[in-house]
Amino acid sequence: MSPRRWLLADQLGPHFLDDDQQPVLLVEATELFRHRRLHRQKAHLILSALRHRAAELGDRALLVRTGTFREALATVDGPVEVCHPTTRTTARFARSVPGLTVLPPRGFLTDRADFAGWADRARRGPLRMADFYRHAKRRHAVLTGPGPTGRPRTATTARTLDVPPPPPIVEDEIDAGVRADLDRWERDGVRFTGRDAPRAYPATHAEAEERLTHFVRYRLPEFGRYRDVMSAGDPLLAHSVLSSSFNLGLLDPEVAVRRAEAAWRDGDAPLGSVEAFVRGLLGWREFLWQLYWYFEPPFRGAGWLAATGSLPEWFVELDADAVEARCLSDVLAGVRDRAWAHHAQRLLVLGNYALQRGWRPAELADWFTRNFVDGADWVMNATVIGMSQYADLARVDTRPYAVDGRYVDEISDYCTGCRYQPDRTLGDLACPYTGGFDAFLHRNREKLVADPRLAAELTSRDDPEQRDAVLAQEEKRGSTAP
Repeated sequence: MSPRRWLLADQLGPHFLDDDQQPVLLVEATELFRHRRLHRQKAHLILSALRHRAAELGDRALLVRTGTFREALATVDGPVEVCHPTTRTTARFARSVPGLTVLPPRGFLTDRADFAGWADRARRGPLRMADFYRHAKRRHAVLTGPGPTGRPRTATTARTLDVPPPPPIVEDEIDAGVRADLDRWERDGVRFTGRDAPRAYPATHAEAEERLTHFVRYRLPEFGRYRDVMSAGDPLLAHSVLSSSFNLGLLDPEVAVRRAEAAWRDGDAPLGSVEAFVRGLLGWREFLWQLYWYFEPPFRGAGWLAATGSLPEWFVELDADAVEARCLSDVLAGVRDRAWAHHAQRLLVLGNYALQRGWRPAELADWFTRNFVDGADWVMNATVIGMSQYADLARVDTRPYAVDGRYVDEISDYCTGCRYQPDRTLGDLACPYTGGFDAFLHRNREKLVADPRLAAELTSRDDPEQRDAVLAQEEKRGSTAP
């Protein structure tokens, strides 16, 4: 009898099983939902995906609903195995269970030993994603060799993206059961963030495959042009919105990379768009996963910059209506209503605002993990603490990810109609991002002065009177919603 494969909630795709006969264990551990206050839509998606997988597998699957993983495993007869978990906590637990076999990781392209070999050779300086991406492209032979043989399709030059909407998600009786259970949990005292809504993200491999096919055909050609654009009228733009599908294990990233590559070779998408999408999967996603395990212990402190402030209540509670700054209000509302925002909104609006005000990086990373439908510790550990908040001693990025309101205005339509003016640093109409950027530079001047890319910014802000006025203004604003 083959061992029963324990599929964790982020290992739900077919590539986590060896054959179509293997028995499976799925666990709903309610303590995980009580321990961490998740977004309501994230909790729904996790439970829906687990239950849909159990329904797909039929008699092969044993779905155990209990308080903890240990209690669930105690009910199983015979040998059990699990693919390497994606969190240190679960990995330590798995190794502590007698008789539980921990298999190598799945769902990633790069072997951990291969990454360690590359990283050990590169440790003469900080590890950089761009260097790793070049290594990974060569290692997996991605986007190499001759390109399209015919005339390649070019991206549009329109200011808005006019493509068909993605295939709709249709809720079923499983989703109805999940919603009823979550309602009951809330009555029993389990707290969630955000608003409930019809499920908007794939909970099955089939749904995710359908969304991937649609993206490659309609949105991938425009991804290179729109990936860093922010729009109040179109939160989706050219993004695939498949991050939760990859992080639940519903999609195999290698399959997605090869499909995008095929679109380029067939002339259906320009290289710039395909390169940007592949870099996100083969570059950033793999890099973040590997860094999570390569660096021990994890970096979780206040970091190099002075960042000791707690997240204010309006931010914790996703109170977008309390915010007048149009960009921050729109993105925070997107988190509240959809549990999602694309990467530019996360970095340049949410993370940028927190960085400028010196909020604790570990608190912010936890907020991202709990409130985003694709949130995972291994992702947020590096992207929020490292890249966004520059709190990992430059392990991930080479400079703080801070910009002023003028830059936000360049890549978005948010500033049109906003009460604040992006070119104003002082006064009632001063953009919180422009004044916040100046205050951030002044507070951290001694630590940032050696950064060649910030030298000009610092030099232009040498007026002591202006500096004191900006610092006083931003101190007065404090944790009040802008």
